Amino acid sequence: MDPLKNAAPYPLDRAALYAILDDYLDALKVRDHARPRWAARVRNTENNVALMIGDGLWGTITALGSYDLRFADTKTGQVGYFGTAIETVEESGFTIRLKVERDGTISEVETLVVRQSDSGIKFEGQRYDHKPILNAIVPPEERSARARMLDLSNGYFATLQLNDGTILTKFAPDCQRVENGVQTTNNPNFPIVPVCALGCEEQFRMGNYRYDDRLRGRRFPLVDEERGLVLAAGFIDHAGTLTEYRLTDGRLVKSPINRPHSFYLFELFKIRGGQIEQIEANFITVPYNMPSPWDAWGE
Repeated sequence: MDPLKNAAPYPLDRAALYAILDDYLDALKVRDHARPRWAARVRNTENNVALMIGDGLWGTITALGSYDLRFADTKTGQVGYFGTAIETVEESGFTIRLKVERDGTISEVETLVVRQSDSGIKFEGQRYDHKPILNAIVPPEERSARARMLDLSNGYFATLQLNDGTILTKFAPDCQRVENGVQTTNNPNFPIVPVCALGCEEQFRMGNYRYDDRLRGRRFPLVDEERGLVLAAGFIDHAGTLTEYRLTDGRLVKSPINRPHSFYLFELFKIRGGQIEQIEANFITVPYNMPSPWDAWGE
């Protein structure tokens, strides 16, 4: 059953949601947390920790970078943003999700800041380039139903969790993925993980991610149907006990993960013609099996 089928139309359109996002970002830049219109009850997290409004990034940001990727769900009042935040001398990729009530007040803020100085895995060569493919409107004849978009996105996570070579979603032949500002598909120059030289589907068909034990806490709070975007959140758990494993071509490889930890992530999927054609992700390392405040809140 579609929970939105009989819901009353949401009173705020894309332009209104973007205006609220702009007000939020303008307030963040000048550290004025009293400026946004807050709901009577606000749920706020930064890097998966519940914080009071005004704490965390609000107290340390010095500027916003030029990268601006935004999207909105006009059926549920959600608006999302990928950009960069500058804290003194360090520029970090970050993601924001806002839940906007029907009266225009903000009731939820979920922020993820990828501070390289705190990261368990340091990515180098970040390029926060604007991607026309993510901003493009999907022609009506190439759009997928909302439920199908969610299935394809969850299928990506299911493929990653199983990763025995079985593909449980659909990839466009030229699918690309960017993680923490670095392209991690079709990029032979990324030295951390050699698998990054392969394309999206080829990486999974080879069974490269066998060391990812579980993808839990999956949430899909925002679907931008007009632009074919799904914003997902969750955790990838690594037990760290797998020392080596065989790829589907028979090669024996060593696991790059040798300690227990988890990744907390935001992942944005671009879906066109029933296929995933672009992925944008930000993630950070957190304690192994760290719980989510959003699960406790019943988000």
